[in-house]
Amino acid sequence: MTPRTSVSARFFMIASLAGALTLTACGNTPEPQAGQSASSTGSASATATPTPTPAYKPADAKGKAENVPIPVLPEAAKANSKEGVEAFAKYWFQALSYAYETGDMAVWSAMTSAECVFCNRIKQGLESAYVKGRWVVGGKMTTPSVEANFKSEALSQQVTIQTIQSQIDYYDADGSVGQPSTPPSNSASGMIAAFESGSWKVKDLGLLR
Repeated sequence: MTPRTSVSARFFMIASLAGALTLTACGNTPEPQAGQSASSTGSASATATPTPTPAYKPADAKGKAENVPIPVLPEAAKANSKEGVEAFAKYWFQALSYAYETGDMAVWSAMTSAECVFCNRIKQGLESAYVKGRWVVGGKMTTPSVEANFKSEALSQQVTIQTIQSQIDYYDADGSVGQPSTPPSNSASGMIAAFESGSWKVKDLGLLR
């Protein structure tokens, strides 16, 4: 049998088998029962109802913030470049803002070296603000301006960040005012960040005069 004949024969066998299966399937289709329409014999697939996303609720004098969105590290912040360290610096302050709003410092702390003295002071202040059921209202941070003095040969990079933070109010577990409010601020910060093992980490931070 030539190759051409072999291919044709196989095609004929497959086509015949497909036709037989089609006839068999048609012949075995059950008739609708009395009082039941043909359309009702089909399996009605239940439409899945999407789970609603819990609504974000900022903190107020009555209680803590709820369902605060966790900041997501942008792809740009994973690069060892000027753009990368600038994107990282913005994200670092977003994570700090999240920590002020929730008391959860896990994400922020993972990007912060224990060597950073000023960062440790921030951490201690947040721990005190959220201990024993306490919470804060406000403290959100934005960074309108971020500029890195990037030097590719350097082991660490310097970044200047304009940081705006809203007023912070402190509450004890019983809802009473815990301590005087921290007024809003608009300041310049200097950050030292190093790219280690494929990611950035803050080594030092300070306010610029």
